[in-house]
Amino acid sequence: MDADVIIVGAGPAGLSLARVLGGAGLQVLVLEKQPRAALQEPAFDGREIALTHGSRRHLIDWGIWEHLPGEDISDLRQARVFDDGARHHSLDIDAGPGHRDQLGWLVPNQCLRRAAWTAALACPQVTVLDGVEVSDPRIERDAASVALADGRRLRAPLLVAADSRFSATRRALGIAARVCDYGKSMMVMRVRHERPHHHQAWEWFGHGQTRALLPLNGDRASVVLTLPATEMERLLALDDDAFNHDISQRYQGRLGAMTRISERHVYPLVGVYASRFHGPRFALVGDAAVGMHPVTAHGFNLGLTSVAHLAARLIPAHRAGRDPGASELLESYHRAHRRSSLPLFNATHLVVSLYTDDRAPARLLRGAALKAANTLTPFKRLIARQVTG
Repeated sequence: MDADVIIVGAGPAGLSLARVLGGAGLQVLVLEKQPRAALQEPAFDGREIALTHGSRRHLIDWGIWEHLPGEDISDLRQARVFDDGARHHSLDIDAGPGHRDQLGWLVPNQCLRRAAWTAALACPQVTVLDGVEVSDPRIERDAASVALADGRRLRAPLLVAADSRFSATRRALGIAARVCDYGKSMMVMRVRHERPHHHQAWEWFGHGQTRALLPLNGDRASVVLTLPATEMERLLALDDDAFNHDISQRYQGRLGAMTRISERHVYPLVGVYASRFHGPRFALVGDAAVGMHPVTAHGFNLGLTSVAHLAARLIPAHRAGRDPGASELLESYHRAHRRSSLPLFNATHLVVSLYTDDRAPARLLRGAALKAANTLTPFKRLIARQVTG
C-alpha cells in the first residue's frame, strides 16, 4: 500500500482531513492537480468564509486556526435579513446566551486554504503530490487505487474525494448527485464604505436580485450580489465610477458611498447533494459530498463537519488496528453526515426558491414570513443555534 488513505483534492476540506488523520498517525497521501506554488500562496478569489463557533473549535483542535493572520479575522456579531416586500421589517439574529454577542467569524478563503496547507505540511505523516492528474479510480477487494498521468497507480485501503462539488472522482465511481442549478450568477468583491457596519451581516432579497454584505475589519465589507447572467454582464461592463454608483444604489445608501477595492469574481450558482457519501473503500467530504447555495453561508462549515464525522470513525479504527476502508465505518459516516446536512440543504433550497421567486404571491408570502419570524423568539433562537454551530 502507498498510504492508509488517499485524498483527491487539496482544498481546505481535503487538507483538513489530511491534517487530522496524519496527526493521529495514519499515513495520508494527498493528490492535487494545482502546482505547489498555488497551494502555498492561494490567489484572492473574493470569497469570505463565515465560520461558526463549532468550526472554529475544529480549526483550533486541528492546528489550523493558529496559522490564520489575526488581522484577517473579522467578527460577525449580528445577522439581518431584509426583503423589499417588507420594507419596515427585518429578521434580526443575535448570538444568544453563551456566545458573548459573537455569531461567528469571517475569514478570507485564501487565508483558510493557506492555513490548512501549512498545518497539513507540518505533519510528517502527510505527503502531497501536486501538479498531478488523477484518473481511472478502481475499487479492489482490499484497496482502492487511482492512476496518474506518468503511469503510476497508487493504492490505499481508503480513497476520499475532496475535489469540489463537480467532483470527477465521485462521478467516475458512479455516485450520482442532485444538482440544483439556480440559473443565476454570483459576484463577490470587497468595498470600502462611508458608514460603519457595526459587524452586521446582511442578506437582502429583492426583485430580480439578492444582495449580501459581510462585515470586514475597518470600513470595509464584502459584497455578494446575485443576478441573472445578462444583468451581471451589463453591470460588469460599467466603468469604475458608474459601477460604484450602481452598487451604492443597490444597497440604498445604507453604508453611504461604496467603492470597489478588489477584483470582482463571478461564480455560477449551483447546489449539489450526493446521493450517498460513500461506496466500497470510498468516501466523499467537503463540497464533493454537499455543495451548498451561499445564502446560509454554511458550505465551508458543513465541509468541516464532514471531516469531523469521518475522522471520528477512522481514527479509533486505526488505533484498534482495524481496516479504515471497512464498510461499517463508511456507512456510519454516511448516516451521521446525512443527518447533519440534509435538513439544512433542503431548508436552504426552500428559502432560495421562495425568496428569489418574483411573482406577486411569493413576494407577499415572503414578506409576511419575515415579519412573523422576527416575532417568534424560539424560532430566532433555533436559527441562531444553526448559525453559531
